[in-house]
Amino acid sequence: MSLSHIILGLLQQQERTGYDLKTECFDDCIAHLWRADQAQIYRTLDKLEQQGEIVCTVEIQHERPNRKVYRITARGSAEFTRWLQTHQPLPVGREPLLMQLYFAAQLPNSAIVELLEPELKARCEKLTRCQAINVLGHRDLDAREQQMHQLVLALIKQREQTYVNWLKDTLDIIRNQLT
Repeated sequence: MSLSHIILGLLQQQERTGYDLKTECFDDCIAHLWRADQAQIYRTLDKLEQQGEIVCTVEIQHERPNRKVYRITARGSAEFTRWLQTHQPLPVGREPLLMQLYFAAQLPNSAIVELLEPELKARCEKLTRCQAINVLGHRDLDAREQQMHQLVLALIKQREQTYVNWLKDTLDIIRNQLT
């Protein structure tokens, strides 16, 4: 999976500026699925434009900088469809916290608790944000798109809830070893 395909998919939904991609998409609706900074987005837009998969139209604005609006081309749409139909390999996970815990036997339990508590707090906050997302009735999505987004969101919530539960159980086990 690549950032290029994600941007093609977002542009398939509607024309957008690079700024719109960052703020409305990567910072908002897909923030829990994929992260990209502004520089990555603009580099990818340039690459997609050079490959003929998107085109850019400059909209003149008075008293503001001109806007570059990107839209997908037939070539980009074909590439996006090809990617949608291609099985993706399982992601290679990197879990720094789990690696720390794997080697944490040399630490006192109080240090392990101090390591895990901020993670539990962060995961609870992320779960709360995920639970607040409402894709139903979203302004630009038809019923089928809403259903697909809802299915993805359900897995994200379940994954975060599982992580929260595991952290609570792990903290209980380690705290009980302190007594």
